[in-house]
Amino acid sequence: MTTTALTIRDFRPEDAEAVAAAHRAGREHLVMTAEALLWLNARQDSDQHFRTFVAELDGRVVGGVRCGLVLGTSTTGVGYANGSVLPGFRRRGAATALLAAAERHLSGHGVTEMHTWLDDEPASLAFAAARGYRLGRTAQFGARDLTLPLPQAPVRPAGVELRPGTDWADDPRPLFLVEADAIRDEPGEVAMDALEYEEWLRADWARPDLDLGLLTVAVVNGVPAAFTMVQTDGVDRYWSAFTACRREFRGRGLARLAKLESLRLAAAAGYRRAYTSNDTTNAPMLAVNSWLGYERCAGERKGIKRLV
Repeated sequence: MTTTALTIRDFRPEDAEAVAAAHRAGREHLVMTAEALLWLNARQDSDQHFRTFVAELDGRVVGGVRCGLVLGTSTTGVGYANGSVLPGFRRRGAATALLAAAERHLSGHGVTEMHTWLDDEPASLAFAAARGYRLGRTAQFGARDLTLPLPQAPVRPAGVELRPGTDWADDPRPLFLVEADAIRDEPGEVAMDALEYEEWLRADWARPDLDLGLLTVAVVNGVPAAFTMVQTDGVDRYWSAFTACRREFRGRGLARLAKLESLRLAAAAGYRRAYTSNDTTNAPMLAVNSWLGYERCAGERKGIKRLV
């Protein structure tokens, strides 16, 4: 009988390519680079207790899980764990061991409720249910071929201009204020009602895959009102990380203008595939993305588990 040696350990820099490959395997819509993984694991964030665990089977890195506390909310005790295993190495205990390691780590830091995103397909949902997770919200991914023509830009309202994120490279606080306002009513199980500027700088603005040239801001009479945050793989794949519009400026088509301009710039820069994600109850953004030419390519379900 052949035995398989399974090891769960902490992430090392040399694991980055293999862990990123496991994250993307079978999921064309996930834009994750080894560089971003290295950055995530090198940054200082004592409040989040972020950690990546890696699974080795017979000495080969076949998967990983990223976990930490959910910040930016007044709700306490919520953690997350998102991981994956290469398809050819599943059903051999690696995913179970990775998830258990994340649960143990976070329970030691006061987490009482774990959240994880699951591929919306039977095997993934059954795996989570067997480990005590109930199903929560649904989300869908959209894909867009950037080699195909984009919609014609609508007439821009008076007083509105579109500017790149580079204009706020030295002082991004005005963009933070847009996100902090908009994210308060973003669909989700946890209210994101306590976003802090310093944490946003560390977790979002400092990302190495953030593209400030493609990040597009809709400015109304000199005031940033909406933007679309963009991450890329630096080659040909584009990810719409978050699109935000201050509540007082909604209903003017600003998010649509910003996203369209960003996609136009991305296509001109040689990016070929664009991806986005939305909660399935977020009808306004689903309508914007449909107009932009995104088509559904995959789904997700939230898994939730009480640890105590």
